Amino acid sequence: MPVIRLAVHDDGTMSASIDGEPLAPPVAEGVWRRGSFAQIVDQVTAERMIPARVEVTEADGSVFTDIITATARKNTPAPDLPDPEPADAPRLREVTGEGFVPGEDIAVCRIIRHTDAAATGTARALIDLDHDHLNRGDEVVLVGRVSGTLVVRSLS
Repeated sequence: MPVIRLAVHDDGTMSASIDGEPLAPPVAEGVWRRGSFAQIVDQVTAERMIPARVEVTEADGSVFTDIITATARKNTPAPDLPDPEPADAPRLREVTGEGFVPGEDIAVCRIIRHTDAAATGTARALIDLDHDHLNRGDEVVLVGRVSGTLVVRSLS
């Protein structure tokens, strides 16, 4: 932990040292003044990211000591992610069948999902050829789990 020693003179100027080494004021200012306290502390503590011991000796000889604690580090925001590539449009095929019991669960085989029969007993399933890894020549089977109805349809 660095030790900052500040000596205040009768005219209000200060001399500063860090771990015994003199700390020169900025050329534009020429001298350290009592109002430079925060600037010196910030410079030595890397904007208060590391702690430091501060000893101030006033012109009358009185000494004050304090510990400057480090402030919590702010999280660096994550870099912006690139925009995702647009997804390809799905290639859908409709498969229909009749003879099902109204409301029954219909399995779409190569079982990739389920659908329900409409009130008329018909079933409809949308097949995403790319997502479901099917081709135009493949066949799909609709299975009525209650009625036992099987409907086989080609995707071509």
